[in-house]
Amino acid sequence: MTIQGTFGDLSAAGRASLLAGVDVLQAAYTPAGTFTCDRSISAFTFRCQVPADPTDGEHEAVQRAVAVLEAHGHPYRILRVAATDLREVKIRRKGGSGGPANH
Repeated sequence: MTIQGTFGDLSAAGRASLLAGVDVLQAAYTPAGTFTCDRSISAFTFRCQVPADPTDGEHEAVQRAVAVLEAHGHPYRILRVAATDLREVKIRRKGGSGGPANH
């Protein structure tokens, strides 16, 4: 899940925590989630990986992602949420059958 939003009124400790913990090179989809934001700490992108049951839809995944975001304790406003259901991702392998021959 990718959540884009803006921060609310951050405390000095919250700002310091975000500044210390934000590393664009370490941004990843993890169960705990990672933030990226600019130095002004006004807008953010939050990436997290949420588990899904076979019957879960996007709504359930968004609820889990928002719960992970809320666990960080920073005030926020969500602007956009994007989900990728990895159960639907098709992997094309090089040199596999059905593809063009490599000569």
